[in-house]
Amino acid sequence: MNKYLQETPMLNYKHFQIQKLIKERGWANVDDFQKIKKIYNFVRDEIAFGYNIDDAISATEVLKDGYGQCNTKGTLFMALLRGVGIPCRMHGFTIDKKLQKGAIPGLIYKLAPQYIIHSWVEVQYKGHWYNIEGFILDRQYLKKLQEKFSECHTSFCGYGVAIDNFQNPPIEWNGNDTYIQKEGIKHDFGLFNSPDEFFEKYQQQLTPIKRWFYRNIIRKLMNRNIEKIRKSM
Repeated sequence: MNKYLQETPMLNYKHFQIQKLIKERGWANVDDFQKIKKIYNFVRDEIAFGYNIDDAISATEVLKDGYGQCNTKGTLFMALLRGVGIPCRMHGFTIDKKLQKGAIPGLIYKLAPQYIIHSWVEVQYKGHWYNIEGFILDRQYLKKLQEKFSECHTSFCGYGVAIDNFQNPPIEWNGNDTYIQKEGIKHDFGLFNSPDEFFEKYQQQLTPIKRWFYRNIIRKLMNRNIEKIRKSM
């Protein structure tokens, strides 16, 4: 079997919840271009930007949460793609924490590690691999940021964004690369067949105490802050 189509514990696309979603949306019944586009739009906009309990959770856990960030939304995206026969892989990086400033409350930001584990998904379509990162922020959240910083038309870094063209970032997929955090990348870890492989080798640099606080307190404050921005007038 193609290694870029294999099911894994994290990419658990044979799970009935994933299969039910694919069937309800009719994703298996359209051409490959529409499969990628429709799944991409679903993950970008119907799975809100937010922070899950851990990076290394399964696609069904992300779906149940209804929110995610670069790594977890990437896992769900990959599972859905493989579930309809689209080959994909993961590209691992670190990003500078400064792109999270604003999304992370002030004191917590100071305590965060300088470099944060990041990834995007690479999708194979018509013999070419496309870098897909633009699904991280849902359009509603991004729109509120663009309104909040309406004077910025060039580079912007913060609130989960690191991009050159802030008011018109390349987040629409029409057979092209998409990005929203690319300019914050610092270290390149290379390609991985699955998120399982990536997170087995690389994890966020947190002590056990910091990890507990992140899971139980910090991420909830971050999610509350993000939701406040999303619902702002």
